[in-house]
Amino acid sequence: MPTKSPAGSILPKSIRIFGQESGIIYSVEAGLFSFPYHLRTFIRSRWFPVTFMRVTPLPKAQIAALCLVRLVDPIAFTQIFPYINEFIAFLHVTDDPSQIGYFSGLVESTFAVSQLLFIYHWARLSDIIGRRPVIMTGTLGVALSTMYFGVSSSIVDLLISRCIAGVFAGTASVVHTVLGEITDSTNQAAAFPLYGLVWPIGSIIGPLIGGSFSSPASQFSIFRQTIFDRHPYFLPCFVAGLLSIVGFTLAYFCLGETLSTKRRFSAEKDYDHMSCTSKQNTDCHDDIPVSPSARELLSFPIIRALSLSGFALEANGTSFGVLYVLFCYSPIQSGGLAFPPSTIGYSLAFAGVIAGSVQVFLMPFLLRRIEAAKIYNLSIAAWPVTFLFLPTLNMIARYGLDESTGQLGSRSHSALWVGIVIVLVLSRCEHDSNQKQCPEALVFGAAFASSVFAFSDKYNVLGGYFWALLHASIALIGCSLARDITRNSKNMLTEA
Repeated sequence: MPTKSPAGSILPKSIRIFGQESGIIYSVEAGLFSFPYHLRTFIRSRWFPVTFMRVTPLPKAQIAALCLVRLVDPIAFTQIFPYINEFIAFLHVTDDPSQIGYFSGLVESTFAVSQLLFIYHWARLSDIIGRRPVIMTGTLGVALSTMYFGVSSSIVDLLISRCIAGVFAGTASVVHTVLGEITDSTNQAAAFPLYGLVWPIGSIIGPLIGGSFSSPASQFSIFRQTIFDRHPYFLPCFVAGLLSIVGFTLAYFCLGETLSTKRRFSAEKDYDHMSCTSKQNTDCHDDIPVSPSARELLSFPIIRALSLSGFALEANGTSFGVLYVLFCYSPIQSGGLAFPPSTIGYSLAFAGVIAGSVQVFLMPFLLRRIEAAKIYNLSIAAWPVTFLFLPTLNMIARYGLDESTGQLGSRSHSALWVGIVIVLVLSRCEHDSNQKQCPEALVFGAAFASSVFAFSDKYNVLGGYFWALLHASIALIGCSLARDITRNSKNMLTEA
């Protein structure tokens, strides 16, 4: 039975302490929780017995290699966002401007579809030939396919290159596996948060590359009469691909094979099990856990609510990313903001900065003071407001547009960017309350959002704003699913 501290809080019977030095405990593990604690105060309290464990040093070189390899995925995925609509128009894929969003969404979702289809095959292959060759193959494949994307001359080339990039990006699951195999319970608290920052950092670098390096020949004379003039979107793809090659090189020199260690550990477990059987100890079989099936897990209301609401939250975030890019690219008269790729890239990079700041500074502060389920519910509840706020930005632009110059007035320009900052802050705070990547939601969100935007624009449904109302309505469904989490968790506590 748990005991109570002098403050009245319920505490477990025992804890484990990792890395004690100079009176400071690096980490205290108590049940499901891990928290820092001062050793002197802790020993004086004598609430429960203490077990000290030595912290395993982090393999810094391998973690650095893993982080750089993992960085390849978000950069390759997001670097096309600032210019993809302009690229579609440049290739004359369609003569109907309202359909550009449909084709750009098709290109964006192709990456996620192919990644989803091959992610499990890469994981199975890594169990056969090893983690290191799979990771290196995936990193090099992403590099070459990204460069191929930049020299595409048709929609077919765009789709093939993104499909190939998605296939090789499926090796991300193996990267996750290696991280778990080179760390243990004593140092994962230090390694996992560092690794978790990779995606937000990639979402900053990717749009900056795409927005800054697209159409270089129109900005710098040195690029004229070169391949960058004939293929104006090759330079950002080349830079992104070059970063992938750097990751491949670092993995070659710094990343060791971890599969042999796993096999050795498995062999030891098999030996222990055989020894136990030879002694006819029937209790050993009772200790072997049996993994439940997906159907069995989803039979629990709390698991089902978490899965569905998590899918909804990830789909909302993906849909917003697609809609925001289309909204910024579209002319003001068509319901957008008429931003160039550079401006779109800088704003997306700013959103990435917000994402990293929220994860590092805001979320730990809030989680210490507010129940996690309440933060989760609030984040999903804000999505309808975020989607409905986007058309307001177009109204500001229309109101402040000077017809003679085609430019916004100073007041309207300031008000517009204040609104953009508010929308981006809301979107990143909401999206970062969910820290898992769901490929199924990426596929659904990208394809569905672009199709709805194209439909709204082509047929002028609700003044072209039908996409905002529909996604706000879908977000409301996510709010209902999120409330089920709190309701089911309370029921579980009551039954316990």
